[in-house]
Amino acid sequence: MATIEYSFFHVSKTTSIEKSAGLYRNLRLKALQTSPESFSSTFEIESAFTEGDWIKRLLEEDRENFVCAATTRGADSTTSAEWVGQLTIRGPVSKSDYTLPEASGQPGPGLDEDEERWQMLSLFNLSEHRGKGLGQKLCREALSHLQQTRQSPNILVRLMVKPQNIVTVYLYEKLGFATVGKCTLAEALMANGDGHLLPEDTMDPKYSTRSGLIMTLRVPRI
Repeated sequence: MATIEYSFFHVSKTTSIEKSAGLYRNLRLKALQTSPESFSSTFEIESAFTEGDWIKRLLEEDRENFVCAATTRGADSTTSAEWVGQLTIRGPVSKSDYTLPEASGQPGPGLDEDEERWQMLSLFNLSEHRGKGLGQKLCREALSHLQQTRQSPNILVRLMVKPQNIVTVYLYEKLGFATVGKCTLAEALMANGDGHLLPEDTMDPKYSTRSGLIMTLRVPRI
């Protein structure tokens, strides 16, 4: 009988880059096909990416990527591995880039020398692997990475999520995130580094309605 073991880790920017890019590509394209509503990008856009494009994504200086890998062990002791979940953190984010309009309700950030800010985004697990707590473990892996690798004693992590994603909101609340305001889709895309996906006119209600939840967590030091 086959068994599945899950592991969670930070994607290295120096080791096995080509292999990681291929696994990341497979995960993203499968996710974009099966759950297109979960992403601002599309399968049509990303299926046209070259190998170099995928490598470039993993090497972006302001992003750290984390994945959940599923290793299947067959009855004959053979194994196969697949990336089945992803999460990205973007930062450090400057005070000016972090700041939102007063109407958002988000508290103003501190000085850059007093706190370090990160944006959490792109949490996703393939549907056949959901309901196993993988999303929460991915988030914990990212938060632990910040604790262990960053020097700042005051790290603030922010994310933006649709309120109708009740299960996801509950997941973040269990991790300690608290709702501090509301954002527009335009603000969320900008915060996630996807401003290039915005149309020239962002006054359309789709982009300007303040309905997304802004949630934050201060990461405790080890």
